[in-house]
Amino acid sequence: MPDEDTLAEPLNLLLLNDGQELENLALTQTLEQLYNHNRIKPILVVAINAGEDRLQEYGVAGKPDFKKRGAKADVYTQFITTELLPYIKQEIGITEFETTAYAGFSLGGLSAFDIAWNNADVFNKVGVFSGSFWWRSKDLARGYTDNDRIAHAVVRETRGKPDLKFWLQTGTKDETSDRNKNGIIDAIDDTIDLIKELEAKGYTRPADIQYVEVVGGSHNTETWGKVMGKFLCWAFGR
Repeated sequence: MPDEDTLAEPLNLLLLNDGQELENLALTQTLEQLYNHNRIKPILVVAINAGEDRLQEYGVAGKPDFKKRGAKADVYTQFITTELLPYIKQEIGITEFETTAYAGFSLGGLSAFDIAWNNADVFNKVGVFSGSFWWRSKDLARGYTDNDRIAHAVVRETRGKPDLKFWLQTGTKDETSDRNKNGIIDAIDDTIDLIKELEAKGYTRPADIQYVEVVGGSHNTETWGKVMGKFLCWAFGR
C-alpha cells in the first residue's frame, strides 16, 4: 500500500457493499479502462463481503422493517464507522481521503444510503444501484401507505440537511410490481419519491442529485456493472 508521500495525488475511498459481487460487476476492468483514459482520480476500493446475516445487517439503523429484517443495521453501521474506516486509514497510513463515497446494490444500496445519511461528517457521496427504497414498516396487506416507507420517513424527519451528494439508479425492468397501479414499477416510483424528499430538504438536481434510469435495465450485476463507470466518473471524475 502506498503512503501519502508516495502518492502523486490525494487518494479517494469507495466503500462497496456486497463485495462478493466484484467479479460479476467487472469492476476491475471498468477501473482499468477509466484509468487508462484518465477519467478518474486515484481510488482505493474496499469491497465488503456480505455474510449470512445480510438481511439483518443491511437496512436502516434502528428501524427494522415489518418482518423485523434489518435488526442489526445499527451494529453494521458501527462496524463501518468505528472499526473498518479507522482500520483502512491505519493500513494506508493517511488520515483523510479527498472524497469518501459509499455505494451498494439493492438492499446494500439502502444500507449505503442510510449509513452515509447518518454519517455525513465521514462520507461525501453515496451511490445507490436499484435501491430497496420500498423498505417499509407495515405490510401491504395491513393498511400500508407510502408514508410507511422507512428511508423516506428518515429523510423527512431528519433535522437539517446532511452535506452529501447522491447518485441514484434504477432499471425499467428492476421488477414488475406496481403497488399503486400507475403504470410505473415500484422501484422507480420509490426512488423518484426519495428524490422528491431530498429536494424538499433543499438538495437540487443535478448539482446534488444524479438520477440514472436504465431502459431495459434489470435487477442484476450485469446492469449495475454497465453503469458503474458512470457512477465512478460522477463520484471521482477528473
